[in-house]
Amino acid sequence: MDEIVAVSNVSKTNIYYYFKSKEELLSAILDQLIQTYNEMIYEVVSRKDQSVQERFEILLQLLTEQETDCLGGCPFITLYTQMPQDSALFRNKISQFFQSQITTVEILLKEGRERLEIQAELPARSTAQFIVSAIEGALFLQHASQDPSILENLKFTLALLLK
Repeated sequence: MDEIVAVSNVSKTNIYYYFKSKEELLSAILDQLIQTYNEMIYEVVSRKDQSVQERFEILLQLLTEQETDCLGGCPFITLYTQMPQDSALFRNKISQFFQSQITTVEILLKEGRERLEIQAELPARSTAQFIVSAIEGALFLQHASQDPSILENLKFTLALLLK
């Protein structure tokens, strides 16, 4: 709370006026973060005038730009790993966010198959799970190793995988 007070220049009393506990504040922050990411992802995915591959590349770029200041390369992974084990509500919100990401990628893959841009043999759900896992892993590795080529290599590899 002290850090939030310092960064926001709002007194602790005012914060507790709106949020009765740290948990309530964290819940509001997490909800806002999820909404921001979902809107950003939806905006890119809905660009039907671009190929599926182009949209994947834009998403990777946006995620890279958003996640440079996070401890694990991704704010959701950072929050998840720093939460107490008994924070079921918060862990569930983060889990739902990643499930939503997987579903969005799955829809994008199916669209790519319909447009004959992606291999028809690729199972959409498991490929979507793989892609989200690869992106999150690459974000973490890039952050941990300070090597920007990791995400560039991922873009190239995903393009090969999907063709």
